[in-house]
Amino acid sequence: MAVHITGIEQGTPAEKYNILPGDELVSINGEEIFDMMDLQFYSTDTQLDVVISRNGEKINLHIEKEDDYTPLGLEFQTYLIDKQHSCKNKCIFCFVDQLPKGLRKDMYFKDDDERLSYLFGNYITLTNLSRREIDRIKKMRISPINISVHATDPDVRTFMMKNPRSAEINDIMQEFADADITMNTQIVLCKGVNDEQVLKNSIEKLQSLYPQVASCSIVPVGVTRYRDGLAPVETFSKEDCRHVIEQVNQWTEEFYKEHGERLVYLSDEFFLRAQLPIPETEYYGSFPQIENGVGMVRTFMDSFDEEIKWYECLQETVKADIVTGEAMYPVLCSVIEKAKKTAGDKLNITVHKIKNNFFGGNVWVTGLITATDIIDQLQGKLTSDRLLLCNDMLRSEQDMFLDNKTPADIENALGVKTEFYPNDGYQLAQQLLGTEF
Repeated sequence: MAVHITGIEQGTPAEKYNILPGDELVSINGEEIFDMMDLQFYSTDTQLDVVISRNGEKINLHIEKEDDYTPLGLEFQTYLIDKQHSCKNKCIFCFVDQLPKGLRKDMYFKDDDERLSYLFGNYITLTNLSRREIDRIKKMRISPINISVHATDPDVRTFMMKNPRSAEINDIMQEFADADITMNTQIVLCKGVNDEQVLKNSIEKLQSLYPQVASCSIVPVGVTRYRDGLAPVETFSKEDCRHVIEQVNQWTEEFYKEHGERLVYLSDEFFLRAQLPIPETEYYGSFPQIENGVGMVRTFMDSFDEEIKWYECLQETVKADIVTGEAMYPVLCSVIEKAKKTAGDKLNITVHKIKNNFFGGNVWVTGLITATDIIDQLQGKLTSDRLLLCNDMLRSEQDMFLDNKTPADIENALGVKTEFYPNDGYQLAQQLLGTEF
């Protein structure tokens, strides 16, 4: 195994020791290099025995670095060095399988890469891990690892994911626990499949691995209208969500009393669909699953409220239109109404609820709103020349919606100037005012 070097950074050890673009990196201190994780882990010493291959000839280099943190200065075709690992499962709830044609190309890639779990917090199923990769996680103490569990019952998990390796979940997680690897977990809940007693058993299993299992989020399955040929999946009604909340609170109460933390958290979507109040800040502890939609609404509300005092300082009228999805609509209306009570008639904000016709009525989160639905539903309804949208609607480059349309398309269609705000109440409050305090 050798990895192709595409470039050398100036002023680095690689340049000093005459490594060249086109060389292949074979090993460092006797360890084969497969990807970025190997490179970072094995190149931290100040004394490195590096083997490269040049035109088929092996060259041995003894490289001395100033300190452990000095990088070698090697460049590769991709930041991972090799290709991103894709998912081999056929999950009955997979959102990618429910996408229509014509969306951004990146939307159709199913990643299941343990390196992205460590680097960016992506969730992995463990079914793609080789024995070498499992052992590497333990050896390098790569932690935390984010794991999509869904069910700890091997038969249920295999049914849900259509991969025989799904049944290995408990053995691999036990290995990680024994190696003191921290794990954050998630369960995508499907009605009649992994709920009720199956969910109770999963929670109990994860609790038994505490503290190595540091948290678990439970999120409801998302269903679009593009499910032709896929397994039937039933969504959760308001009453169903209330039932799940009651059950989970009951099943986790004893653990909470014993350990002072919940470990298992229900996503905000359950409370919004149940039309119940969002729990108070104390419910979420240290917010270990906020990136997975657990406590995000509470932090949004609290941070916006902290900024309301500045609305007393308004000298001129502030006008704006804000777009949001069905899930956040009542929340956003609530915080804006509080701000209006503080600012009086100097705050003229209209909140617009966008129904996700593009994906179907069951998809109601703001991040999956398309420009098409915004344009169709806001024609003739805007009350200002400022249209604020959450930047979760755009890809990471902040230039394109899911349906391949751009902010300029909205501006041209609606005759308005678009502004984007992060999913953060503090920054939205300041952006509305156009002033930082």
